[in-house]
Amino acid sequence: MTTPASVPGPATVLVFLDPEFENGRIVDASKPQLLATDQGATRGDGVFESLLAVGGRPRKLQAHLNRLAGSARLLELDIPAEAAWRRAIGTAISEYRGQTGPAAGETGDEAAADELVVKLLVTRGVEGEGRPTCWVQASVPGGAGRRQRETGIDVLLLDRGYDSEVGERAPWLLLGAKTLSYAVNMASLRYAHHQGADDVIFTSADGRVLEGPTSTVLLAHLETSDDGEGGVRTVRRLITPQLDSGILPGTSQGALFTAAKAAGWELGYGPLEPKDLLDADAVWLISSIRLLAPVNHIDGKEIGTPELRKQLTAELNALYATIG
Repeated sequence: MTTPASVPGPATVLVFLDPEFENGRIVDASKPQLLATDQGATRGDGVFESLLAVGGRPRKLQAHLNRLAGSARLLELDIPAEAAWRRAIGTAISEYRGQTGPAAGETGDEAAADELVVKLLVTRGVEGEGRPTCWVQASVPGGAGRRQRETGIDVLLLDRGYDSEVGERAPWLLLGAKTLSYAVNMASLRYAHHQGADDVIFTSADGRVLEGPTSTVLLAHLETSDDGEGGVRTVRRLITPQLDSGILPGTSQGALFTAAKAAGWELGYGPLEPKDLLDADAVWLISSIRLLAPVNHIDGKEIGTPELRKQLTAELNALYATIG
């Protein structure tokens, strides 16, 4: 069947995955659409993905669909096939761009002017019905994320309250899934804001660096040595925490690592301790929407120098721009 006619309300577009509508069912985002008894609302029982579309094209779509499917398996959720998600995503992006035009949210930055946040959401649905609720949401990104790409962020280290091996002992904690249960993550960000910081890096009870509430941690080290011919050789090393420490696999981190390796960077996967962050030449929090946010200070200590942070951020941004 065809998609019904579009409805007003360009601020957000919602497209529900519905077997009666091949390309998804567009609904009015200004009106209630989720039942109050849906387990996503009552229990936070569900999974989601957030990705960026630039110029109408979703970035790293396959990686996000793969992670959505993996999260759904961990929660034993039976979700629609990948093709159905792709069609609904296409409908949401086309509908949004049709209502607002490609320059919605223009900020003077041509690239940022045509960015769109696309969220894929799944809940367990209404209790007793045995049918998940699935939809795609398209909306313009907030301005804060774009500003933080340019100005950088100040970060606090916060204890997550369990050790780095808890995921293996207690798989029911769903540490490798991107679930809707983000209350703790949002509480940590509010705490950071009350302390005058912008974001958080979680640490484990046994002193390992984990991740941000909505991002993956990256750090860089530059090492210089004699190249044997009277010159100097600089080795660029990009490092991220180990995945087996109970963190979410970062789609942006994975894509950037692939591009960085091709460009000659050396790669590393933890284990990392807070002192590794403080001794780094640069640290970033990376995510699909905000992209690379350079960390200026951690617990009040400056990371590297402004000049080096700017240089390395520019290099990695150029690599990230090559990612489809």
